[in-house]
Amino acid sequence: MAPRPHVVETPRVPRIGPYSQVMRVGSLLFTAGQPGIDPGTGAAAGETFEAQARQAIANLRAVLEDAGSGLERVVKTTCFVADATAFPKLNELYAEYFPSAPPVRSTPIVGLPRGLLFSIEAIALVGDTRRRPNKRLQPTRTRPRSRTKSARRSRPRG
Repeated sequence: MAPRPHVVETPRVPRIGPYSQVMRVGSLLFTAGQPGIDPGTGAAAGETFEAQARQAIANLRAVLEDAGSGLERVVKTTCFVADATAFPKLNELYAEYFPSAPPVRSTPIVGLPRGLLFSIEAIALVGDTRRRPNKRLQPTRTRPRSRTKSARRSRPRG
């Protein structure tokens, strides 16, 4: 049976549209894009790429934590960037926030609403994701089948 999607609401980062902020499916979390908007004011966190990117990553951290995960459990991000010249700063910030085993990343250059410069969405692990043996996949020991009396009787005689 496939796991059912579960919507996770987070009060620390109010959503700004008619969408779910986080969707949990099994041991995976899928986040909506987290822009560089200050949750307290609803305005852009600053005029620079770095200020907005830092706020966006802080917002991502908050929604992940509220859903039972964290930045260290992110496996994939999509970083939406309004200006390609921001790549060096993005790489610097990515190394800072994801210092070991950085998640895979896609980075499209897009036009963002409200004059925003950066937004980030993620897929992260949640819950206990340690590998457990799957008994259905374990090899079973089988004994050689012995013929039953009926099987012996139905044998053609020649």
